[in-house]
Amino acid sequence: MTIEFNSPALTAAALVAMMATAPAVAAEYVQAPGSTLAFASKYDGEVFTGKFANFTTTLSFDPAKLANSKLDVVIPLAGTKTGNADRDSTLLESDFFNVGKFAQARYTATKFRARGGNQYAADGTLSLRGVSKPVTLTFTWTPGAQPVLNGKATVKRLDFGVGGGDWADTKTLPNEVAVSTKVVFKPKK
Repeated sequence: MTIEFNSPALTAAALVAMMATAPAVAAEYVQAPGSTLAFASKYDGEVFTGKFANFTTTLSFDPAKLANSKLDVVIPLAGTKTGNADRDSTLLESDFFNVGKFAQARYTATKFRARGGNQYAADGTLSLRGVSKPVTLTFTWTPGAQPVLNGKATVKRLDFGVGGGDWADTKTLPNEVAVSTKVVFKPKK
């Protein structure tokens, strides 16, 4: 029996075998207008909220193939706004974000878990003020022409040295900060 390496059947079988072993590529997305990244905390028992105005997000995501998913969020800290000029300027100083030394924060995730329905968790790393710590982002995914990720996370500010010195007292300013995001995506070109 002779096997011809240029036979159409063998070539088709080889292509099928190569495609079956090639890693699947998740859909690639970039952030679109209408996205928000916010946080909430308390000061002396009074709730306040803030927004990071100029963040950028890229995402590789396929709910059927979570192993290939990646999330990258870059957050310039200088544009942080809470609606209170004194608080906004204090957040930029060395006891908080120290934007003169650390201009941005970054969140990256490469491990994703399904939580049922359209709910997922991204186990990632937040880098803030030169410190990198694990942070889990839980989110819902709404597919479509412009998919939407609605997520939330809890960040322990003292783990990153945010609110040091006199601000380290958790009775005045809690350690846990609630972060929420709504990211509208469009396909990456």
